[in-house]
Amino acid sequence: MSSAAPSHSINSELSAPDPNRWRALVVIAIAQLMVVLDASIVNIALPSMQEDLGISDANRQWVVTAYTLAFGGLLLLGGRIADYQGRKRMFIVGLSGFAAASALGGMSVNAEMLFAARGLQGVFAALLAPAALSLISVTFTDSKERAKAFGVYGALSGAGAAIGLVLGGILTEYTSWHWTLLVNVPIAILAVFLGLAYVKESRATGDTKYDIPGAITATLGLVSLVFGITKAESDGWTGTSTLTFIGIALVLLALFFFIEKRSTHPLLPLAIIKNTNRGGAYLASFFLGIGLFAMFLFLTYFFQIVLGYTPLKAGLLFLPFSAGIIISAGITSQLLPRFGPRYVTFGGFILATGGMLLLTRITPESSYVSNILPALIIISLGMGLIFVPLSATALFAVGNHDAGVASAVLNTSQQIGGSVGIAFLNTIATSATAAYVVANNVDPFNPNAQVEGYVDAFMWGAGILAVAGIIWVTLVRITKRDMAAGDQEAAVHM
Repeated sequence: MSSAAPSHSINSELSAPDPNRWRALVVIAIAQLMVVLDASIVNIALPSMQEDLGISDANRQWVVTAYTLAFGGLLLLGGRIADYQGRKRMFIVGLSGFAAASALGGMSVNAEMLFAARGLQGVFAALLAPAALSLISVTFTDSKERAKAFGVYGALSGAGAAIGLVLGGILTEYTSWHWTLLVNVPIAILAVFLGLAYVKESRATGDTKYDIPGAITATLGLVSLVFGITKAESDGWTGTSTLTFIGIALVLLALFFFIEKRSTHPLLPLAIIKNTNRGGAYLASFFLGIGLFAMFLFLTYFFQIVLGYTPLKAGLLFLPFSAGIIISAGITSQLLPRFGPRYVTFGGFILATGGMLLLTRITPESSYVSNILPALIIISLGMGLIFVPLSATALFAVGNHDAGVASAVLNTSQQIGGSVGIAFLNTIATSATAAYVVANNVDPFNPNAQVEGYVDAFMWGAGILAVAGIIWVTLVRITKRDMAAGDQEAAVHM
């Protein structure tokens, strides 16, 4: 529909929503959960994978980073492909490819095969994730219904990592590590059949040319950035390879923005990020990824290394976190149309920061129920207040033409932020542990030395979440009336 469409056509479209929209949401939710949890499901299975396939300590990180490199580096291009080739079509292609890559990974007989499969999963996830988020934006045209739909999406985005840890523990302990990958196959096949039946096709109209120079510079720049960040974990932030790859990334990304400014059909229309509301959402999402993702890593080590729990028990201890996000996201979907996103989400950042500060009080003698659980519940309730408005604001009034690339920017900011966070906070933690070892002349695996590192990481994480909250409340100014008006404006450009 063009901007010249008569108003009665717009009203007719808005009054006759897609009858299958809620069924479509179920399909999209299944796919989103699969993509999100796959970034964490292998974490608990990693020791078993390493032993079975003879993976060295130096190379074991690639089980995780092969996925995040491909996913984070290709998201922008994946979003544009979804916009132009059809979001439903790319959703189905992404699901099918993800299932095939998961099967390949589950049948891996050596490290190289596993790394390749994880990279391939990331490639198809980069097609699938932006298509899924943009499908929600174009399928739900009413602001109240869209808030509920984003509530489901936000709950799964926030709880997916914790669910992945739980499921990884169950599958590893009762079957084998192979099933942490093979489990995706039946889920993806089911989603393909349901998607074909219930998801409605949509695509961008007008200028649908590909920005090839922009695609090359953005993809290589993001891949180089993520790769440089992951190298910091082993080589340090001042290591030659770290600085080289990050330097290359900065040059390529600067060139990318130069190209986008002059392109007649940009991969990333700069108006998407110049809008202060959407720009605030993307920045907040980036810092949220830095502060939150590493929490799962350090608590997993605390449970298994310090407290001596099994992988299954360690995974199950994250269940309250998932439950808290689901409950909070449901409440937020009701609050968003009434109060708008600004202060609802700021309250979420306050809760998340407070919960992270509680984790800085842990000791090797801390108990789960009295010391860890309260912090997890507070953080999870805050995350539910954050994820729902974050997704809605990131796609605010973006229009049908650019919905896929706008959602890709949000996903990219989260993935890059998560990669930065894991590398940066792991360096903080290991440095604090090393300093404690030297100062107290103890073994590096001493529980007090380990916890010293975790506490420093949680303290930095709390500070980073506070920064994200300040960015959000400073830049995001849209009200509930703006969001309703945005629905009308987006509809005009469909």
